[in-house]
Amino acid sequence: MTDFDAIDALLAEAKQEVPLPPVEERRALREELNVSRTQLAKVLDVSASTVGGWESGREPSGEVREKYAYFLEGARTKLTAADPADPADPADPVDPADDMDDVANAEVEAGLDDVDVLSEPRPCVLCGRPARHQVEGFPQHLDAADCAAGDPARPVPPASGEAPSGPAASTARGVKVVPVGRRVQPADTPDLIASAVAAALDQHSGDVEAATAALVKRAIPDAMALLDHSRKGGRYDVVAHPWLPDILRKQTARGADQIWEARPKWTRPELPPGEHEVTALDVNGAYLSALKTHLPLGQLEHSTGGDHDRRRAGVHLITPPDWDHDAYLPNPLGSRDEPGPLWVTEPSLRLLLRLSGPKYGLCDPPEIHESWTSGATENLLEKFRIALKDARDRAIAEDDEVTLEYVKAMYSKFVSTMGESNYNRELYRADWMHLIRSQAFVNLWWKAHRAYDEGLTVVRAMGTDELHVAGDWRAVFPEGRSVTEVKVKDVYTVGTEPSNGSE
Repeated sequence: MTDFDAIDALLAEAKQEVPLPPVEERRALREELNVSRTQLAKVLDVSASTVGGWESGREPSGEVREKYAYFLEGARTKLTAADPADPADPADPVDPADDMDDVANAEVEAGLDDVDVLSEPRPCVLCGRPARHQVEGFPQHLDAADCAAGDPARPVPPASGEAPSGPAASTARGVKVVPVGRRVQPADTPDLIASAVAAALDQHSGDVEAATAALVKRAIPDAMALLDHSRKGGRYDVVAHPWLPDILRKQTARGADQIWEARPKWTRPELPPGEHEVTALDVNGAYLSALKTHLPLGQLEHSTGGDHDRRRAGVHLITPPDWDHDAYLPNPLGSRDEPGPLWVTEPSLRLLLRLSGPKYGLCDPPEIHESWTSGATENLLEKFRIALKDARDRAIAEDDEVTLEYVKAMYSKFVSTMGESNYNRELYRADWMHLIRSQAFVNLWWKAHRAYDEGLTVVRAMGTDELHVAGDWRAVFPEGRSVTEVKVKDVYTVGTEPSNGSE
C-alpha cells in the first residue's frame, strides 16, 4: 500500500460529527411539530432534561447525536414541505435569551416544575461539583451523567475537601444515585402492595397466618421496591449511599452514634388534688406519619455558625435552651440527664426554634455551633408514604389483617434498617433514620401541646405513640384507627377523692 492509499483509507474511515442546527432552531423545530421534550426523549432513550440541555447549548455526541440530527433534519423537511413559503428560519424562531430562561420546560414536561437556570454555577447538592441548574432552589445536575455522585471513578469527597480514608473511603466509592433517567411517569401505576398480598395468599392456599408471615419476612425488599417505584417521576435525585461524618457512625459494634433523637419518657411530676380518670391514647401509624419530614437529598456538608437555613436539613450541634415547663409539658428534647451541647436532628431543632418564636415564647432559641446538612425537601418520601397510608386505610376498612400487618412491617422496618444494618443494602442513610424517628417524637410532642392548649391535663408522653391525658379528650382528638386518629389503650384512675370532713 502506498502512502496515498493509506491516506485514502484513513479518510474513508474517518468520521465527522453530524452537524446540528443552531441552538435556537432546535427547540423551534420540535415545537412547530407539537412534539414534547418527553416524547422526543423517549424515542432517543434519554431523559427530557437531556433534550432540554441540547436546546440550551449542550452538544450530544456519538450515536445519539446522529439520531437527534436525523430528527431535526426530518422536522425541518416536514415543516418546509408543509409550508414552502415559510421554512423554519434559524434567525428568528425564538429569542435565545428566552430559550435559556425556558430550559426548565424539559423538567416541567417531566413533572419537574421548579427548575431554574443559574447565572453562575453553584455546588450540586448531590456531588458538590458546579451545576448550572437548580430544582426548587437547590443546585443539582439535571443529567445523572454530569453528576459525580453517580460515577464510581469520581468518588464524592467529604465536605471539608479532604479525601475520606478507611471505612469512609469504601463508602464514598460505593455511592449510589437514583438517576434522573428514571423520571418517567407510568401510564398506569400498579398496586404493588395488593399484588404482593394476593400472590402470598394464593401461594399459601389462603392460609392467612402463613401468608402474613411470608409477607412480613420480605417486608424490607418489598418496601425498597415500593420506594423505587414511587421515585419514578420524582423531582429529585437521591444519594442512597453517601459518605457520612463520624458523628453518624457507631462508636462500637454494639454502640450508638452521637445523634440525640429526643425520645420522650416523661410523666407529670404532680397532678392537681383529687381523683383523675386518665386515658392512655395510642397514636396510630407514628412512623408512617413521620415519613413526611425534611430530609437531606445529597451528601451532608459541614458548616459552622449560628444561622439555620430552612432550605437545608441534617444534624446540628447545639446548646439547648432551658425548659421551665416540665411541670405540665414534656421537654422537647426528651429525657436528658447530661447538660451541655449535643447533636440533634432537624426536626428537633425546628421544634425548638418554633417554640422560641413570638407565637409560643416557651423557651430561648438554641445556640447552634456547627451543622452537617444538605439541600432538603419535606416531600421526598411523600408518594411512598401515601401508597402505604392508602393501603393501610383500605385494609382497615375491609378488615384485612394480612395487608395491615404487611404494611406496618414495611414502614417500621424501612425506618429501622436504613442505618448501619445488614438487612438493607439498598439504602444507607443513618441521617434519614434519625430524622424520621425524631419527627415521630416531635409529632407526639405537638399532640401533647395540643392537649394542653385545649385544656386537658397531660399526664404522660412515651416513645412515639403513647399519650396519657385526663379530661374530655374526644373533644380534642378524633377516635379511630386512621393515622389522623387515636385509639384507647387503657383507662385508669389516679389520685384520691377529696375528703368532705365526715366519717
